[in-house]
Amino acid sequence: MMDNALTEGQELSSKSVGRAQGLFGVASLQKDSAMVMLINFVFNEGSTLSMLGRNPVFDTVREMPIVGGTGVFRFATGYAIANSIWAISSHQHFVVEYNITVSVPN
Repeated sequence: MMDNALTEGQELSSKSVGRAQGLFGVASLQKDSAMVMLINFVFNEGSTLSMLGRNPVFDTVREMPIVGGTGVFRFATGYAIANSIWAISSHQHFVVEYNITVSVPN
């Protein structure tokens, strides 16, 4: 289970834009360790984006699908590119940057 800060920038002092809430579990017993992840990006304004997919955790850059949303993101589809920021991560503070591209019907 997770409930992490969603901020504009990489620093903990960056402006909060919401929470990343969801769950994940080990999904691969091979050398390419991976997790299955369900994350809801819950924005302060009330809208959400839902990401569900396989996350090959040791790859620096990963692509996962956006499968829906609520509010302004209702019926959203798209993808998220996750980039681990190893340079400033620690065991207590792991930083992942998400670049998300979505389309929503008019």
